[in-house]
Amino acid sequence: MPITDWPEAERPREKLLALGPGALSDAELLAIFLRTGVPGQTAVELARTLISQYGSLRALFQADATRFCATRGLGSAKYAQLHAALELTRRQLRERLGHSQAITNPADTERYLTARLRDYPYEVFACLFLDTRHRIIDYEELFRGTIDGASVHPREVVRRALQHNAAAVIFAHNHPSGVAEPSQADQRLTRRLAEALGLIDVRVLDHFVIGDRAAVSFAQRGMI
Repeated sequence: MPITDWPEAERPREKLLALGPGALSDAELLAIFLRTGVPGQTAVELARTLISQYGSLRALFQADATRFCATRGLGSAKYAQLHAALELTRRQLRERLGHSQAITNPADTERYLTARLRDYPYEVFACLFLDTRHRIIDYEELFRGTIDGASVHPREVVRRALQHNAAAVIFAHNHPSGVAEPSQADQRLTRRLAEALGLIDVRVLDHFVIGDRAAVSFAQRGMI
């Protein structure tokens, strides 16, 4: 039975408009994105099949272009739409940080950094450069490594801070293992960077370790 013949309260689009997106299942939300099904499957049934085939929504979103586009019911247009939507989410989070007078909400900062870094299959070390009022000057991913770690060079971090005329920084890096707990190496690195940046009067406000389902703030733990 096509979705148009379903009771109105069960149709994903109408359900979202009536109850909000939080009331929909993963399959129903994905069905709205897909818009149409394939022969023999409605959009909702196709969405359920895709989630089962990939194992999760996240795995579907992380699929490379070749696999994604070869999947029945998807294709290059859907791949472009999906990644445009994901980037819009990141930019909306960036605007929430940038429009305020200063970074005062650690939760917004954590959400933004998580959206940027969580899905990388390798380690990435990033930095938010801030002005004297703790407003964002720029976000940069400075170092990339293998799944075992990234080589972070304090001299390069200092150079970029000087180029941005930054007064403070917030560091972040992901743990591809999914475990956000800071390692001893993470703590040593943070101290080295804070010492190097201290020589040019740049403060390290925080360092977030991004895991699969959580992030750890050095500042909240009293480690900075």
